[in-house]
Amino acid sequence: MSETPKELKSEPSIQQTSQPDRRSPPPPVFQQPLPNQDPSETQQPSHLHSELQLTEFSLTNTSVGHQHQAKLMCIKNRRLLLLLLGFSSCAAILGLIYYMHQKCTLKNISNDYAGAATPCLSQACIRASIRLSMFDDPFTQPCDYFLFTCGSDRFSPDSRGRQRGQGIPGHPQNQNKMAVWPEKRGQRIDGKDRGLTEEKILNRKTVLLQYLREILESIDKSRSSAAQKAKRFYSSCLDTTSIEAAGAEPFLTLIQKVGGWAVSGQWNQTDFNSTLILLMRDYNTFPFFNLYVGKNQNESTNGTTKRYIQIDQPDLLIPIEWNSKTNKSQVKAQTLRPFLLSCQRYLALLGATSSSSMIHEGTFMSLSSELAVASAPLDYRLSQGQLYKRMTIKELQGKAPAIDWLRCLRAVFHPQPLNADDHVLLHNLPYIVHMSSIIGKWLNKYELSSSGPLQTYMVLNLLHTMMPALDSRFSETAHNLSVALGNTEEVVYRWKYCLLETERGFYSVLTHLLSERTTHKEAEEIIQNVFSSFKSKLHELKWIDEKALQSIMKKTQSLIPRLFTTKVISSEAQLDLFFSKVSFSNSFFSNYIQLLSLWQKRRSQFLTYQTEETDILSVTPYIQDNELIFPMGMFTLPLFHPTYPRAMNYGVMGFLIAKDILHLLLPDIYNQSETVHTVGECVWTHYLTVTEKERRGEGFFLSKAQQQEVWVQYSALQIALQAYHQSFTNHPTDTSILGFSYTRLFFSSFSQINCDSDPYHQFMPLEPSFLITVMCVKSNLCPRSLQCPNKTQQNFLQKC
Repeated sequence: MSETPKELKSEPSIQQTSQPDRRSPPPPVFQQPLPNQDPSETQQPSHLHSELQLTEFSLTNTSVGHQHQAKLMCIKNRRLLLLLLGFSSCAAILGLIYYMHQKCTLKNISNDYAGAATPCLSQACIRASIRLSMFDDPFTQPCDYFLFTCGSDRFSPDSRGRQRGQGIPGHPQNQNKMAVWPEKRGQRIDGKDRGLTEEKILNRKTVLLQYLREILESIDKSRSSAAQKAKRFYSSCLDTTSIEAAGAEPFLTLIQKVGGWAVSGQWNQTDFNSTLILLMRDYNTFPFFNLYVGKNQNESTNGTTKRYIQIDQPDLLIPIEWNSKTNKSQVKAQTLRPFLLSCQRYLALLGATSSSSMIHEGTFMSLSSELAVASAPLDYRLSQGQLYKRMTIKELQGKAPAIDWLRCLRAVFHPQPLNADDHVLLHNLPYIVHMSSIIGKWLNKYELSSSGPLQTYMVLNLLHTMMPALDSRFSETAHNLSVALGNTEEVVYRWKYCLLETERGFYSVLTHLLSERTTHKEAEEIIQNVFSSFKSKLHELKWIDEKALQSIMKKTQSLIPRLFTTKVISSEAQLDLFFSKVSFSNSFFSNYIQLLSLWQKRRSQFLTYQTEETDILSVTPYIQDNELIFPMGMFTLPLFHPTYPRAMNYGVMGFLIAKDILHLLLPDIYNQSETVHTVGECVWTHYLTVTEKERRGEGFFLSKAQQQEVWVQYSALQIALQAYHQSFTNHPTDTSILGFSYTRLFFSSFSQINCDSDPYHQFMPLEPSFLITVMCVKSNLCPRSLQCPNKTQQNFLQKC
């Protein structure tokens, strides 16, 4: 099935900041107004001076004979003069104090050594110091560290930090071909090697999964029963020895519960719709069409929260391709043989004899091919206006009579009340009509047949649903078919697969556990500081006109940034009650069936949710109504921790937050501000000069998308640094790691971030850490120069 999006999202955003000169006063990123200063105080001396002048003028026009008045005026003038001198002295002292404060602040932030800073000795900081020591330090090895692009294969595997994720499975640099992990079912890699490999990956999604893994594996018996059930499910999934020992027997037993099957034993010739309802309701299996819940996209602009049952084409098992000339899906002859071999293998694993196997293979492929003809890819259905077709269940019944629609939908979405006049949304009505016609034809043709082709079709679809809980022979068969079709699949670590499956059923439990461990105060503070710096950045840009600035400022000012907090089930008592009717054993197959039941229960609840449910695995912010929401999954170790030095938190998380905000709020900034082009070209000139690509004629011009992404990441780093200074001004102390100065720790932490796996990483033409080199050119921000002795042309580079 081609997944239908719930919302059509617009393309993302971008930004910049000017750099300070070593000879100039403190740079703009550090400029602050005088704290707590009343404007009237700064103007008072001039008022007094004017008053003195007026008084003197009146004295010169007064009779000399009025000696007593002159004496009194003289005394008054002296008092005023003394008062003036007093105010002037106070103003001078206050100015000196502020200057010294700013000087000390800058000195504290940019000093080469942080000997006076308190070392951070928390467990999180100890782990962070080990991580920092594993990477090359930009301030001790500046010459070659930054000089490759995202995806470069220039460096060998023994280059440590310079390798930057090249060849790391799952890293965004390798997304063109899915990475293969060394661990398969029942096989573990050495814990030490795994730790070294995964510790070097600062991919946000991988970091979150690792963090959730630690939470699940650390749950003890004192936790709530819901948390214990989540851990029990996760543990049974990891027990591959028991799964392998069980073989196909659990699935053969399940077949009997859904009416039997002619291949594996007696078929009870159950009613077609009854079997279909059973598969959809209890086993989350949708052989002929797909069901989910969501808003009507055509109504979303009106602020409605109403959700509809949405009916779509299914995930077909047979491999097909789209013929753009005939606008039909078709099965290619060269794909039929590997698909037939996989069917034969499945039937053999389920105990079918070779003679009976041929009959079921033939009818299954024939029925699959007929259904596939009416399926269509999402872009075609979108162009034909086939999405979000609204009709009542009664109207749908008239168009596709082979399915008992009201009965099916009531069973799947129980206990939600449904009637024939309720509306549903169709995403491929021609397929639904065609599917009903095919089922009707096969029911009439094979109704009395002992082979039961429709039952075979449904059982093999159920097999693919349950395959994750079966022994490795089944998944290997599926993998071999995928390879034969020219696909490459990611074989993930078993723990990661089990974690993702656990999240499907225990979303609310993991949300609660994650919320308990999220440091809300520190996360909110960094969000607010970065967002404040972002808004100040907007005024520094050169906009094409005032209207463009006002438009984005209006949009920005209307948003309230906040950390996500769930409004759904949250307390342990409520969670225990919700999961009270499910129990888990040591059998993963049995537990997996319970998981499907939980997933179906969650699906039915979507119809009545009044608020959007946030994906717990989300690691980027999103806009909901007038709120800019940051998922809790962003603020996890090793990217963020409340005991970290703030320089480390802002160098990593501050940068990522700023980059996300720029992408989200300024999707098309290139055409709105000339600054994007200027800064993008300036940074690129730095890169070509330092790498000497320009002299060798290897340089190329950046596209608009590349210039914009360079500007985004450069601006994000500036915003993060400014936000850190804002935090440091409010709380002028910080801890340190490895004795690094604050600025050095800020930049060194930032340099650990690999080419981040957001949708824009493909447009970044250089390693993000190179931006440190650009910021440190002719700047008093950095504790040490990053120039290489053999690259004297760097002396002529300008600030961007």
